[in-house]
Amino acid sequence: MQSLQFGWLSQNIGMLLHGALTTILLTVAACAAGSLIGIAVGLCRQRGNLALRTLGATYVEAIRNTPLLVQAFIVYFGLSSVGFRLDPLSAALLALVVNCGAYSAEIFRAGFQSIQPAQHQAAESLALSKFQAFVHVILPQALRNIWVPLSGQFVLIMLASSIVSQISAEELTAFANQIQSSTFRSFEVYIVLAVMYLTLSILLKTLLSRMAYVLFPEQRVLRRSQRRARRGVR
Repeated sequence: MQSLQFGWLSQNIGMLLHGALTTILLTVAACAAGSLIGIAVGLCRQRGNLALRTLGATYVEAIRNTPLLVQAFIVYFGLSSVGFRLDPLSAALLALVVNCGAYSAEIFRAGFQSIQPAQHQAAESLALSKFQAFVHVILPQALRNIWVPLSGQFVLIMLASSIVSQISAEELTAFANQIQSSTFRSFEVYIVLAVMYLTLSILLKTLLSRMAYVLFPEQRVLRRSQRRARRGVR
């Protein structure tokens, strides 16, 4: 039985860190753009006319019921066959954005549905325009209600980005595959890869949790009150 060897790591750590940075940038860009799509599609499905609701539902169901890998193949190989040539990273980003948009659309739609009609009436009583009411009243409350599932979706997008290595996008998994091919240390390479993804996931979850404390200070006050109440019971 061969012993584990990690001597290759010192020579290739720079490549792995570069891949991790690319994965982070892909995740941030995909989640930001995907959230904007999710807000728009969620609104269309919640308050749009029949045509917009049908279009939004078709997009969501088509993406949610097909594999991300197939979507990446369509973007990279399919678009190039009809004259729209994208480099691997651009194709990877587009596929992740489209995928994130569909999943986040359902999350945002649930958030919009959670807003009580009284909130809409209060915005109207203040003579706010529909846009002002959405930005200052509806969206902040919806975002607070869906922050946990939305954060989970962002983590899933980061993990799913490993799939785009199949279209030659040079992110973390792609570089790990290159190292494995040159060192033939499959087990060790993929152990390190798993640890790096685990670390990135924990860091992303921690960051999103901290963001919630900044964006929703009222929840921080509520949690402090709950902790004090539990101490009082004890």
